[in-house]
Amino acid sequence: MGQRAQPSGISLTDDDVAIVKGMIARGDRQHDIAAWFGVNGGRIGEVASGRTFPHVEPAPTQLLPPQGPYLSGRQTAVLIAALTKARNALDGAEAFIRASM
Repeated sequence: MGQRAQPSGISLTDDDVAIVKGMIARGDRQHDIAAWFGVNGGRIGEVASGRTFPHVEPAPTQLLPPQGPYLSGRQTAVLIAALTKARNALDGAEAFIRASM
């Protein structure tokens, strides 16, 4: 039999769960909610069913993140690399301009 993966160490807080419940009420897919928080979809299912955190009320709509789907980790890494490269180019241009003043 295979080995189980190591736990991620990510736990949902009451504030997180309020947002989860707000996202569920808004109609977000559980898969997208799980991706937003970086947790297993089963954790979101437990919240949705009331099995965990029954005492937490949903967050108001204005406190919710935009609706998914969200970028994958790979897409995020590519965008961060591109933004870093652009920032370095801007820093170089600024240094060039300041040196020529």
